[in-house]
Amino acid sequence: MAHEEGQQHPLSTYLWVWLLLFVLSVLSYLVDYVGFEGYLKWFLITLFMLLKAGLIMAVFMHMVWERLAIVLAVLVPPGALLFLMLLMAIEGEYVLSSRLELFFQ
Repeated sequence: MAHEEGQQHPLSTYLWVWLLLFVLSVLSYLVDYVGFEGYLKWFLITLFMLLKAGLIMAVFMHMVWERLAIVLAVLVPPGALLFLMLLMAIEGEYVLSSRLELFFQ
């Protein structure tokens, strides 16, 4: 009887990813510990968060080994949402600054 086996990945791949996730988490905590403020702080925290999410998706969700169509189906909608959120943040900042300017005239 033939026994079908799934695709096996070396354990070292997962160990390296766990190590990278640990390092990225430490760097994320160091952003607060060092005392970065403002946009730099939020940019670094978001960058580390996206890198960790990308590693988890790529390796633990096996996206590295999937077809391009599946990868695009998973990555394009969140990318579009992030773009739209950026546009809303820019618009919100403009509305706030124009209201404050009119309020304090």
